[in-house]
Amino acid sequence: MVRVTNAPQRRRRRKKVLTRVKGFRGARKNLYRVARNAAFKARQHAYADRRRRRRLFRRLWIARINAAVRPYGLPYNKFISGLQKAGVELDRRVLAETAARSPEAFRDLVTVAQQALEEA
Repeated sequence: MVRVTNAPQRRRRRKKVLTRVKGFRGARKNLYRVARNAAFKARQHAYADRRRRRRLFRRLWIARINAAVRPYGLPYNKFISGLQKAGVELDRRVLAETAARSPEAFRDLVTVAQQALEEA
């Protein structure tokens, strides 16, 4: 009976892992056992960081909106509350972009929010 080995499949499996960790430093790029763990961990971080990036951007947008609205004498939470009462449905990304790129349009939004807060 012929002896069957798993060599071709094993080589393909190891090569796939080592290709994935190309560019890593030290043993993580060329020792299979270490590289397999590094690749696994890297994919875990990539998955988690895609979600973390969304949180970080939201924090950045809120900070930018707050900084843009303070000179008008409003804190961030009052501004957002005023926009909701006025029925303005702009998300924080758009508000932050508007504050940075067109201050006059943002000023109009601030006045809309202030009027809605005074009416309520």
